[in-house]
Amino acid sequence: MTQYALTVDPGVRDLRAADHLLQELAAELALPEGAFGCTHLVRGDRPRVALSLAVPSEPLLRTVQERLTARGHEVRDGLPDPAGRAVLYPGAATLTGTLTVAELLSRSAIDRVTTLGTHGSPAPGTLLVTRDHVRPQWQDGELVLTTMPAAGGALVPFEVPEPTPCCADH
Repeated sequence: MTQYALTVDPGVRDLRAADHLLQELAAELALPEGAFGCTHLVRGDRPRVALSLAVPSEPLLRTVQERLTARGHEVRDGLPDPAGRAVLYPGAATLTGTLTVAELLSRSAIDRVTTLGTHGSPAPGTLLVTRDHVRPQWQDGELVLTTMPAAGGALVPFEVPEPTPCCADH
């Protein structure tokens, strides 16, 4: 399915705030299940996190764009880059608790799972403890979830739900 995308630059500086804003916007705009919402790190003089929204039709994109602009958001057509970190995607809400890799792939738009330090994909029956926080990234047109080994031969998503801020113990 062709996706129509736009970028919102709310000036947010951290991923958790960006995730929260994406979820708020999706609820306010009543985005359909097939929509994608991603975060994109913007580097340079003013580091920040931009948001992208992709929807399945151009008329819906224009409606979303008008509603966001009316709310005072800076909006432009297209994606800021091709490597967004997906927060909203088909099936994301079903990825809770512990699942097998096969269940994760069948329930969501995620195309592939990789594990740090290994080649290839994990076996379909491998358990994945989601921690209710699954953030795949776009890589070469595929939505890829990077995982890491956990206790008991299970996997966990590489990104933790509540990361410790840098220098928290100083």
